[in-house]
Amino acid sequence: MARGRPKKYEMGKSEVIEKWAKHHDKVMTWLSKLQRKKESAWFLWEYCNEVGKNPEELLALKDNPQSREAEYLLDKFVAESNLPNAMKVNVVINVKSFYAHNYRELARKSGQIQFIKQAPYRKHTKEELLKIYRATQNPRDRALITFAWSTAIARESLTKVQWLHLEPDWEKQDIPHVSLPPQLIKGHGIGKYTGVRQETFLTPEAKKDLLDYKEWLERMKGIKPKPEDTIFIELHPPYKEIQYGTMTKVSRAISKRSGVEFSWHDSRRYVETALEEIKIHPNWARKIRGRKVRGEEAPYSRPAIEQLRNAYKEAIPLLEFTQPTQLMELQKRQQIVEQLTSKMMIGEPLSEEDRQNIKTYGIQLRESGRRTQRNGGQADCSDGVHCSEAFEQIPEAKLLEYLRNGWQIEHKLNNGEVIVKK
Repeated sequence: MARGRPKKYEMGKSEVIEKWAKHHDKVMTWLSKLQRKKESAWFLWEYCNEVGKNPEELLALKDNPQSREAEYLLDKFVAESNLPNAMKVNVVINVKSFYAHNYRELARKSGQIQFIKQAPYRKHTKEELLKIYRATQNPRDRALITFAWSTAIARESLTKVQWLHLEPDWEKQDIPHVSLPPQLIKGHGIGKYTGVRQETFLTPEAKKDLLDYKEWLERMKGIKPKPEDTIFIELHPPYKEIQYGTMTKVSRAISKRSGVEFSWHDSRRYVETALEEIKIHPNWARKIRGRKVRGEEAPYSRPAIEQLRNAYKEAIPLLEFTQPTQLMELQKRQQIVEQLTSKMMIGEPLSEEDRQNIKTYGIQLRESGRRTQRNGGQADCSDGVHCSEAFEQIPEAKLLEYLRNGWQIEHKLNNGEVIVKK
């Protein structure tokens, strides 16, 4: 008889509580305070297995509060264990949690793991996000993309978010409000995360995709969503809430089809970058991302939803990407002008594509030279570009307002101000 594939570990997460944790009262008491009981029990079991001690012996190492034997043992585990770093981190977190819940905290410096970043964080352009969006194959995945990239809701929370978390009559709001309770976000409302909510919003394009998805569920799947139903579900009967692992499969499939790598966590950085660019108050940005606000009890840290919505509204031109927006067109035009100017300065001949761009974007070229400022912000055209256009020097705080009114960036100055042209 052929032998089956051997288990990677002696005990699996599904059996660790029944076969191991139930024989240790301190472990069961600890697990009663946690949400992820199986995972936490397994990581503690793995630690006990590697260091050769049971839970009672681990706690005995801290009978003397001045002793550092428990800390040294954890440091030795980190230094010598063959487990991947990601798994070591989870072991260390759960070991420290076990000690802390038994009132025998380990020193903060113990069990530290140093990570060496192998590649820079991804920062997608709007063109890349558009490729990702167009590589989706059903309304659910399209809604998932714009929902994540407008709300900054984390992957785990995306699997749990329900229709009732959208504000009443959200279909009639230009920028619908989404409010997630503490149980669905980081910290799960426990300890210092008690009362922390995520107050975020949908861009108009994300709202449109969500409406299309909802209509598709009703028309094609015969599902009329109820308020308590999860928004994102599996595409086949019995239409359960979308699983955490399915989210990974979706992102990998779309990445392969689009040729653009992405993860759901990238959306959080994307939203954070947009909020920083409009210089939103850091506390408000933390509320939108579902993070604990420092000094949460302070009244000024509890903005009304309408105030928060108005602040978020300023970031929408930076967030939306499914259609070529005015800002995208301005940025593309600016890039083309810079390329043409560079070619002219070094005497490189223009290609057929360059000539087509000149025609498409209405770019006027003259002999190259040096621009000078004149009356009322007008400039001459001695550098060969836009001889009849107006120029102004403005602070960065006014940049978004000018871009919306058809201006484009000409040059960023060292003093923080920007020269724009129209």
